[in-house]
Amino acid sequence: MSPVEKRSVTIRGHRTSYSLEKPFYDDLVAIAAVRKLTLAALVAEIDESRPRDANLSSALRLYVLDWAKRRDDGFALTSLQRLQQIVDR
Repeated sequence: MSPVEKRSVTIRGHRTSYSLEKPFYDDLVAIAAVRKLTLAALVAEIDESRPRDANLSSALRLYVLDWAKRRDDGFALTSLQRLQQIVDR
């Protein structure tokens, strides 16, 4: 299983952190690139839309999963294969 890594980001002038496994982080970076956003901008967008009772790390994972489910260009298959690898370990 991929270890969880803690990362920091500044959102609307406030420094915060989140923890993600490498496959989720890699997909988040890829999604930001596809959408032509900085990683910080994507994280801020997800943070703004998440329910206040959900933590940021969970919201980021769910965003990646939702993105993967909605895509039909191979991204979903790659993401889901990575998720399966995590589960299998």
